[in-house]
Amino acid sequence: MRRVTVRKSSVHGKGVFALQPLAAGERIFEYKGLVTTWNEAARYHSRRAEEGHTFLFGRSDGRVIDGGRGGNGARWLNHACVANCEAIEDGNRVFIEAIRDIGPGEELFIDYALEVPPKTDQATLDGYRCRCGSKKCRGTMLGRP
Repeated sequence: MRRVTVRKSSVHGKGVFALQPLAAGERIFEYKGLVTTWNEAARYHSRRAEEGHTFLFGRSDGRVIDGGRGGNGARWLNHACVANCEAIEDGNRVFIEAIRDIGPGEELFIDYALEVPPKTDQATLDGYRCRCGSKKCRGTMLGRP
């Protein structure tokens, strides 16, 4: 039985939603896609017509998973400052796990904790504005300072 589905999100575009209860600590699914270098991913996405919409997931080994190329529904996880899921690296794979109990119909979120170069201009920073609506929203998808 499927545990999650992808559908329209009130936060942003598409999102991933629980179809049944998910328990804290439960491994929900793997973040899949083409594993490549950041340089190759940047080259590929610079040639695409759609700006600003990528499914890149940075790994601790310096490589990236491009969920837009061979990926699965995990690529539709939206950001929230108070997330209910987290990404766990296990060998060469990245899994999404629940960090609290999640009820049917709830959207699944991870904290993107994105990083940008120190001298990034304000217009670019504005593109990382958070839409999660949490009372503890920090206003950005960027990592904590």
